[in-house]
Amino acid sequence: MEMLVLFFAGLVAGALNTLAGGGSFVIFPALLFVGVPPIMANATNTFACLPGYGSGAIGFRADILRHKDKLVLYAIIALAAGFLGAEALLRVSDVQFEGLIPWLMAFAVIAFTFGGRLNSWLASRSGSSKRAAKAGSIALVGLLALICFYGGFFNAGLGIILLAYLVLAGFKDLNAMNGLKLLISFLVSITAVIRFTMSGSIEWQAGTIALVGATIGGFAAAKLSYLLPAALLRNFVIIYGFGLTVYFFYVTYFV
Repeated sequence: MEMLVLFFAGLVAGALNTLAGGGSFVIFPALLFVGVPPIMANATNTFACLPGYGSGAIGFRADILRHKDKLVLYAIIALAAGFLGAEALLRVSDVQFEGLIPWLMAFAVIAFTFGGRLNSWLASRSGSSKRAAKAGSIALVGLLALICFYGGFFNAGLGIILLAYLVLAGFKDLNAMNGLKLLISFLVSITAVIRFTMSGSIEWQAGTIALVGATIGGFAAAKLSYLLPAALLRNFVIIYGFGLTVYFFYVTYFV
């Protein structure tokens, strides 16, 4: 039964990631539901999402390579900050992390809900954003490090936050932004998974089942993407994520 729950959660998450995003909102609570402890569930969710980031980045490799001048810096920041985020996660107890889950979920849902509007707002001021990027490159590096630290600590919502960052950094080409988003997410996740592996914090069987489901779901969704409007799926993720956040607040503070 637990294997079916995880596989189905992976299927749904993979499809959502392909069509609208937000797959972590499905896999992470599914892992908690089958009894995986909170910190291990978070680490296992990062592992389950990893192949999707990698395959997506490969798909955008031509667009990514048009920005070779930024790749080394972005890679160093993603690897280092992602590792530190994973290290920070391992230094809190399950009880402490349970108290953080509602707030992390709320932040991720808000980012997912309003990320598109934020991107549009930043894009409308792209001229000033480029000047700000030149004048405040150190601040932008620090911001990216904070975002990657968050990704190593809690994976949900990372993609949309990275998109907002890339707009702020002056990027305009959507394909390049999606490619860089996926590449940075992959690097953050791979270094986090390495740290989680070193500490034995990944539930490999559960994670692999969810990973296989996510791979199949993502592939199937790509083939059937024309049947379902992305806006409908996005609204579903927002409603589901909001309900899940309310649930976590309830069980954390009122039960």
